[in-house]
Amino acid sequence: MITKAYLSMMLFFISIDSFCQTSISGNRQSIFTIQNVQFKSAGATLSGAILKPEHPHTAVVIVHGSGQEKRTIEMASRLARNGIAVLTYDKRGVGESGGVYAGPEVGTNNIDSANLNLLASDAGEAVQALLKNLQEKRLPIGLIGASQAGWIIPLAAEKNNHVRFIVLFSGPMVTTLEQLRFQFYTNGNANFWVTHNEADARAHIKNDADRYQFSAINPLKSPEKIKIPGLWLYGGKDIQVPVGLSIERLNTLKAQGKPFGYQLFPMLGHNMGSSKSPEPFDTAVKWIKGISRISKKGRKTG
Repeated sequence: MITKAYLSMMLFFISIDSFCQTSISGNRQSIFTIQNVQFKSAGATLSGAILKPEHPHTAVVIVHGSGQEKRTIEMASRLARNGIAVLTYDKRGVGESGGVYAGPEVGTNNIDSANLNLLASDAGEAVQALLKNLQEKRLPIGLIGASQAGWIIPLAAEKNNHVRFIVLFSGPMVTTLEQLRFQFYTNGNANFWVTHNEADARAHIKNDADRYQFSAINPLKSPEKIKIPGLWLYGGKDIQVPVGLSIERLNTLKAQGKPFGYQLFPMLGHNMGSSKSPEPFDTAVKWIKGISRISKKGRKTG
């Protein structure tokens, strides 16, 4: 049983629930439609929406962070305005989705292996639902998400061969227990990096006693198996995910030939999606458009 005190220590990615039918951005036509959709996963019916631009070049499923997350229409709309078809859905047991939500708000553990694998299965079924509703079946489909999605997305990509790329904002490349050690150490202190350094953080992560007893997931197990391109975006002021250690492990995988990349935004924190800076989102969109160009070139020469 996870106590309520644990709630403040959980990873959280802000989402805003809004709704629109079509959108035109400035002088540039970027119209998209919204279609409600339901799909089944592990005995539950999940509900969401598909946002379709007129001529999408890629498609993505948005995967949740921790917390009782509904569909993220605002982020989905921003992606759709950039020519990306999107499926966003209410998390299992939240909003209009069936199933049982696991999390500290209801006194359960949402970062054990069983729940993370269950949420990865939900993301995989969302990919199938999106593919079913796309006219262009050869569009590259990816997974995008933040925070806790950093554990879920590689698991989902490993299980679903339709996933062609992944994008992660503040995605931890550390075990669940390592992340908890770091988060307890920072204790929500926005000035943590003023009074501490990377060596302090690493020593604490390595030596601190665990407060919860459950098997930690291996963050490298799924990324080691997948062969698709991946982009990780980090904020240098993050006090929820140990960014330095995560980047070190990404570099290890890159050295092994994995098609992974990352970008560090030194002055940003964990919730880059809600920051005033457009850079992380714009970087992700530019990278996804690059995936689209590579895919088109491959189709022409294949």
